Amino acid sequence: MNNINEDRNDVFHGAREIINQDASIPPEEKEGILKLIQMLIEVAEASPYPQNKNNLIKIFTQEIIYKHSLMVLVKQQADELDALKSIGMNLTSSLDLQTVLDSVVTEALRLIKNAHAAHIYLYSHGTLDFGASLNMDGVRNKAISVLRPHGLTYSVANSGERIIVEDLSRHPLYKDTPPDWAGSIIGIPLKFNNSIVGVMNLSRTISGGFTMAELRLIGLLAEKAAAAISNASLHKVVSGLANTDSVTGLPNRRALDERLQEDIRVAKRNSSQFSVVMMDLDGFKNVNDTYGHVIGDEILRSLFNYLAENIRPTDFLARYGGDELTLITRDADQGVAEIVTQKIIQLVKDYTPPVPEHKYARLGITGGIALYPTHARNAGDLLRAADTALYQAKKHHRGSFSIARGMTGDLNPITAPRSNKS
Repeated sequence: MNNINEDRNDVFHGAREIINQDASIPPEEKEGILKLIQMLIEVAEASPYPQNKNNLIKIFTQEIIYKHSLMVLVKQQADELDALKSIGMNLTSSLDLQTVLDSVVTEALRLIKNAHAAHIYLYSHGTLDFGASLNMDGVRNKAISVLRPHGLTYSVANSGERIIVEDLSRHPLYKDTPPDWAGSIIGIPLKFNNSIVGVMNLSRTISGGFTMAELRLIGLLAEKAAAAISNASLHKVVSGLANTDSVTGLPNRRALDERLQEDIRVAKRNSSQFSVVMMDLDGFKNVNDTYGHVIGDEILRSLFNYLAENIRPTDFLARYGGDELTLITRDADQGVAEIVTQKIIQLVKDYTPPVPEHKYARLGITGGIALYPTHARNAGDLLRAADTALYQAKKHHRGSFSIARGMTGDLNPITAPRSNKS
């Protein structure tokens, strides 16, 4: 009887040792497998063929471990394929940089068990700038601290290598951090075409290393994220160029149209109002005729940027064309619009154009104001209402402004004159 118990214990301890050494089996599953093996040992001991007991026990144990390892491997591969599909769909569905960054941190928290927070910093010309974040409580885009020059993020960016910190409380990179910082963290460089475009940090609530499966998934996410960030950044630059006036650097007519559509959507949703001010420089034709278009362009660039720097951060100033400007003032009733317009008129009066040979040129500006939804309910009619008010101001009180009158009606269709030829 004692020999049987010793054999049982030897086999069971051998099975426990094999299972404990198998890193592919999650800790919470190991006890369940051992209980199953123990039951099979007891069944085998009840066999009427004693000479085969030990062989049966060993076969059972080996079969269970093999099949479990196989199932774990298949599950890991299925999870990685599912993650690859999800990452590919989410990161290529948009060219908006912030949307891409938000998708990356969302995927990071979904992939890794016990994840605490994910942060992305964009890297350019040796500098890291905050891009996006998400923590386990669902709080988005809140940086947890100021980056340290010799901290994890800059170390990853400067070395271009992955850094794993298994215990924040003991690692040299975190020796000067708050005492309540605990757990583990991994910093991954986001590389595209051998260039680092950012760094992603993923922290966990537990200490210890990351499994090979987790590292594969994180590496896969980092690779896809770097490509998506690079594409979105390029799109942002190209879009910025397409929406920027080449002479002044201000937003152009295309950008103005996009902003108007957006502000109309916001105003409808919030039942709010805003104003559009069409403005035209007074005396600019004389500057062009006297000093030429090169000097004229320089004056436009200088003056228009001077005005842009002195308006409210929420307002939007664009070059409409020639020496015309359009200003959109958000959440502005007629009183606010008049104050802002009068301020611009005064700024232009105080401005000294940079003309050659220390000569003097005088400029003024005239404006026309239209309010949404008082004077129009769509972008085209709103611009037309403001332009009509500008025309009235230019005609009757140049150097000041006029307010649009009533609701702007629909434009009459333009028709070509009929030919008398038969």
